[in-house]
Amino acid sequence: MAERSLTRAARNLSLTQPAVSNALRRLRETLGDELVQRSGQGMAPTPRAIAIWPAVREALQQLHESLVPNEFVPATANTTFVLAMADATAAELIPGLVDILEQEAPGVTLRVVPLTTRDPRRLLDEESCDLALGYFPSVLADLTARAQSGEPLPFNHLRLYDGEYVCVMRAGHPLANGPFTLNRFCAARHMLVSFSGRPYGFIDESLASLGRERKVVLTVNQFFTAGRVVANSNLLTVLPRHFVRVTGIAEQLVLRPLPFDVSLVHVDAVWHRRSQQQSAHAWLRQAVVRASNQAFSV
Repeated sequence: MAERSLTRAARNLSLTQPAVSNALRRLRETLGDELVQRSGQGMAPTPRAIAIWPAVREALQQLHESLVPNEFVPATANTTFVLAMADATAAELIPGLVDILEQEAPGVTLRVVPLTTRDPRRLLDEESCDLALGYFPSVLADLTARAQSGEPLPFNHLRLYDGEYVCVMRAGHPLANGPFTLNRFCAARHMLVSFSGRPYGFIDESLASLGRERKVVLTVNQFFTAGRVVANSNLLTVLPRHFVRVTGIAEQLVLRPLPFDVSLVHVDAVWHRRSQQQSAHAWLRQAVVRASNQAFSV
């Protein structure tokens, strides 16, 4: 299931390919399903295999951790962690994480990958990342509802910090001074930061609830890009207030409160439950919390 290849699976298991084929045959006979079938140059799982794989994978992980205790020692570890986050989140947290690595875990490496969704559960389930950091309101609402109904949760989460979104424009913009009304906001030309590329965000949802809309003429997928563009144009954008101070061009920008109510943005860490008891992952989560505390104590 992990390799989609009998050859690679045999190599990882230190077995011959015929031995793996025989083991797979016995599994098929026991479960009454083909489990995997040839597809192109590799193997593709059947629907039955896909359905049972999460439980099998978690059971194997628990068995491995019980038989081979692996206490994470930061000073001697050479682990690689993959973090999924937007550039605004990375700008706040990565400097602190780098300090922690240099002082405590010089052999540990981090890979930061772009966050392209407001629902990172698939990334975590597929092990594309160890930890997702960002604003996930629908995910947390779903997890809370499931917890209240007594349903077991495959994901855990932790609040890191809260942020406020503000309207950002260049210094000297016609709307930088004077009344900043809802009418003037909606009449302006806007740029939207959208991870997915969809030209509609939570600001537009808030406006729609008021029966209003804005004109989005440009959509980008990075907060830093948005900051550079508005500093050199008459476009407006909406950014986290705390992010503006780390852009390096804060003096070129003017921040104005949004002329309508928008809830605070909660930045959370989300991870798969199978990582909960891993000492390496526990250290990573603690390091992220320390970096967050450091960033927002300034």
